[in-house]
Amino acid sequence: MSEAGQKRDRRTARQRLFEAPSIDRMAPVSGFLVYAALVLWTLVVLFPIYWILITSFKTAIDVNRGPVYLPWIDFTPSLNAWNDLLIIDFGDTVKAYTNSLIISTTSTLLCITIGTMAAYALARFNYRPKFGNIFAFAIILIAAVATIALFKVDWRVTSATAAGLFFLFIRAAGRRMKGTVGNGDILFWMISQRILPPVVVVVPIYLMFQSVSLLDTQLALTLTYCVANLPIVVWLMHDFFATIPLDMEESAQIDGATRFAIFWDIVLPLTKNGLVATALLILIFSWNEYLLALFLSTSKAQTMPILVAAMNAGDRGILWWTMCVVIIVMIVPVVLLTLFLQRFIAKGLLLGAVKG
Repeated sequence: MSEAGQKRDRRTARQRLFEAPSIDRMAPVSGFLVYAALVLWTLVVLFPIYWILITSFKTAIDVNRGPVYLPWIDFTPSLNAWNDLLIIDFGDTVKAYTNSLIISTTSTLLCITIGTMAAYALARFNYRPKFGNIFAFAIILIAAVATIALFKVDWRVTSATAAGLFFLFIRAAGRRMKGTVGNGDILFWMISQRILPPVVVVVPIYLMFQSVSLLDTQLALTLTYCVANLPIVVWLMHDFFATIPLDMEESAQIDGATRFAIFWDIVLPLTKNGLVATALLILIFSWNEYLLALFLSTSKAQTMPILVAAMNAGDRGILWWTMCVVIIVMIVPVVLLTLFLQRFIAKGLLLGAVKG
């Protein structure tokens, strides 16, 4: 073969390394770099989980020795931490685990139920509430709260009086109001409630539940988690509902279907992937919530994040080995649920237009 032919062959071989063979495949060099980056990032993401796992099998002496990572090489695995948490402190662990399970599941179901219907209403109906009525409601609400806090008036009497005053205001002056807000304003206002830092409102929430004797109860945490996560459900589900053609619902309505039947039999099945993805997201938020649980619970309604934080208390310092066991017990249900619902999550997050 001539020298020119050899050069041409070498040039062709280099082109094969850097040029994609087809539009749906990457070039060999590009594929190698992409997969190498993915493997490296996977190691970065999984290393903290690996560290937590091996630390749960260490003794206090092994932890204090410094960073050792290889079982049976750097240290001898031990079940002391698991024994302390799951046998000696079994009652406290089960109590916190049960509280987290009940509170997270109940608040997620309640939040998804209310938020989904609210999102559908905002996606299908045009609301034009008058700004003056909203302002009057806010003023009356602030006055009612101040009356209860400053003058110690019974909250039931104050609430009934405030509701009566608001009704009289609407009947007397509501019709003269001109300025209105639309669905977009309502949607933005709802998501702005999530932008508000929880620490700003946690003290008023604490005082409110204290006045009705609901502190350190599962009901208080369930209601608080539901209200805190409701804007996320409305915001996400509104986008999913907006992708469904209105013609499908109008055709069903012509055939005699009620609004609730359309919502239950047509809309929800078409958005089940988005609904599952949203529900899992809310469940994770509720399961991992720490600040609200710290303020609103002490011992009876203590959740798993509070139990993890408790490992940092005491004169012995941070009990890393026991803390890692609690973290593993805490994240296993969420990880398993995510793996089980993975196909719904992927479809829900990538949900596009639905064609009828």
